[in-house]
Amino acid sequence: MTSKPGLADLTPEQRAALGSGADFWTTKAIGPVASVTMTDGPHGVRRQAGATDHLGLAESLPATCFPPAVGLAQSWDTELVRRVGAALGREARALGVDVLLGPGVNIKRDPRGGRNFEYYSEDPLLTGLLGAAWVTGLQSTGVGASLKHFAANNAEHDRMRSSSDVDPRPLREIYLRGFAHIVRTARPWTVMCSYNRINGVPAAQNRRLLTDVLRGEWGFDGAVVSDWGAVADRPAAVTAGLDLEMPGGSGVSDAQVMAAMAAGTLDPADVDRAARNVATLAARVAAGRARAHNVDTTDDHHRLAREVAARCVVLLRNDRGLLPLTPGRSLAVIGEFATQPRYQGGGSSHVNPTRLDVPLDEIRALAGSATVSYCRGFATDDTDADNDALRAEAVAAAANADVAVLFLGLAATQESEGFDREHLELPAEQLDLLDAVVRVRPDTVVVLAHGGVVRLGPVAASAPAILDGGLLGQAGGGALADVLFGVVNPSGRLAETVPVRLQDTPAYLNFPGENSHVRYGEGLYVGYRWYDSREMDVCYPFGHGLSYTTFDYSDLTLTASEAGITVRVGVTNTGSRRGREVVQVYTALPGSSVTRPARELKGVAVTAELEPGAREEISMLLRRDDLAYWETRVDRWIVEGGAYRVWAGASSRDLRVSGLVDVAGDELRIPITAESTLGEALADPRAAAALADVFGGMSESMGDASALGVDMMRMIASIPLNRLTGFGVDPQKLDALLAATGD
Repeated sequence: MTSKPGLADLTPEQRAALGSGADFWTTKAIGPVASVTMTDGPHGVRRQAGATDHLGLAESLPATCFPPAVGLAQSWDTELVRRVGAALGREARALGVDVLLGPGVNIKRDPRGGRNFEYYSEDPLLTGLLGAAWVTGLQSTGVGASLKHFAANNAEHDRMRSSSDVDPRPLREIYLRGFAHIVRTARPWTVMCSYNRINGVPAAQNRRLLTDVLRGEWGFDGAVVSDWGAVADRPAAVTAGLDLEMPGGSGVSDAQVMAAMAAGTLDPADVDRAARNVATLAARVAAGRARAHNVDTTDDHHRLAREVAARCVVLLRNDRGLLPLTPGRSLAVIGEFATQPRYQGGGSSHVNPTRLDVPLDEIRALAGSATVSYCRGFATDDTDADNDALRAEAVAAAANADVAVLFLGLAATQESEGFDREHLELPAEQLDLLDAVVRVRPDTVVVLAHGGVVRLGPVAASAPAILDGGLLGQAGGGALADVLFGVVNPSGRLAETVPVRLQDTPAYLNFPGENSHVRYGEGLYVGYRWYDSREMDVCYPFGHGLSYTTFDYSDLTLTASEAGITVRVGVTNTGSRRGREVVQVYTALPGSSVTRPARELKGVAVTAELEPGAREEISMLLRRDDLAYWETRVDRWIVEGGAYRVWAGASSRDLRVSGLVDVAGDELRIPITAESTLGEALADPRAAAALADVFGGMSESMGDASALGVDMMRMIASIPLNRLTGFGVDPQKLDALLAATGD
């Protein structure tokens, strides 16, 4: 304890007490260690001044509600996300918050996941890049991040008991990879362990994750904090690597820690470690507070929220060039989300916005002298509403307008933290309304709002133009108006695949699990990895998004080095409007010795806003570490050597240019044991040389197999070495072979 001044003077009781909260949102102030204030959430500061809770029930102080992760991820822009993180840090500091509980970086394993709106993507590389940018921006202001929920927290069903049963390769390559990148590059002050179990072990008691991987492999030097109420056995959690249990105030678990130390079942060194890490967090907080400045950022941050939201809007479809809207054409705006916008998710991250842009008002502000009518069209939560009458009124308005703008989506009651959805459908009354409106007004634009993926086949079959914002925060109404009228050229891209139907999804037969277990049976094949590897039809692919202009890709060059693969590609605006392009780079290794998806995202870049005819050369490094797979036989990352196929394009299904580049592989030597197969032994140079003597007796017992039309070597390659004695191999020679190839 001598590494922290003054901590050596604390009693064992005080050291134990540092490991639990003082109340719902703060830690204890003990001796030289100051109290720390934490609060939700990832897209806005939910600072409660009165009653406290973690479900978003009690009122919170006004704060800017930026686009939640489901919307923010559609920007694919790390610099934009960094700016959001910095803005959140300024507001947190102004509201007296030291640690903001975010970002949420779990993988969207299944589109029904109730908390998907808080997470970025189905892809770990995109998740890691965006999460690291958010943490970097936030912590640049002296406010700490809390990377969550560690780990494999991909469903809300039975979330405080359920075990995520996942094999080593997908655990490493899909579910931990984003966490690893953020810890190593952005160095968050805290990591929050999740509620669930991982392969049967509660996250809060999982020493393999909290100590061996997080600290030992990734070099994490902050405090491990529990999710609120995630700790069932604090002494066991402290032993595993947990530093701080939240919330606190009862003193019960402090007494359990003291009793466990007295009984010899809890090492006092682990309690000391937890106290040191909490003290380190408090020291970082103190330094951050010294940089505090109370500046009213309300207007500036609302303008930023509008800029960011507009960059997150995805143009899914634009037949006949219907968008952007032409000034002077009359509009029928339909749908209650046009006046009561759905802009954030429900639950612990719910923000009390400083203001709220209403889409209808913003559309009228940009429509000039054009007539803009409004009809509700449908009701989401009003059981007494007459949807037939609402639909008839909307159809009449659409028939009398030049263009219909129809707002569709999911209400807050239809998706939220705490439960998973059972389907992907938009409400039937909304689809009925769409069909009726399009029949009388073919020029119909659909604007979507939702936190989780919805089935869009019926929408795509009817509407010629579709804008998808996910959830866009408090300024989403203004951002949508900007995109509708071409003030902003859309550059958003889907961060998750939109399937044709629920039954096509990778985890369909393994979600949300049963008897407190969920089997991750799809393995590596999450999201686009599943659809693209199986060449399945999708409604909209991962990375998809259109623009009001067009882009051409050319002059791809690939250079391999010890750092990875350097990719250079030219992007030219070949259309008539200024615009940005999101350049996506995917890789594959044809003929790989291990199972791999058809292609995987390994690089992302966003161009500057290019004028018509302008060209930008994009250069990016595909990090060697990101090319590696997790080799289960040696329990470490391996880069397999070979000729890698590299594509650059506009989605996982819109690949414009490609090339091959040779990458040197890592040395991989699989230990040869008696259980190794003959084929595995022959692949090892030392074992192959030693096998020459062994085959002497074996060939005599086999006879001439060629007369039987048998490729003997292929037939026996899968036989374990210790079974060869039955085919005439001398056991002593086999023992000598194993001894000769041992390390």
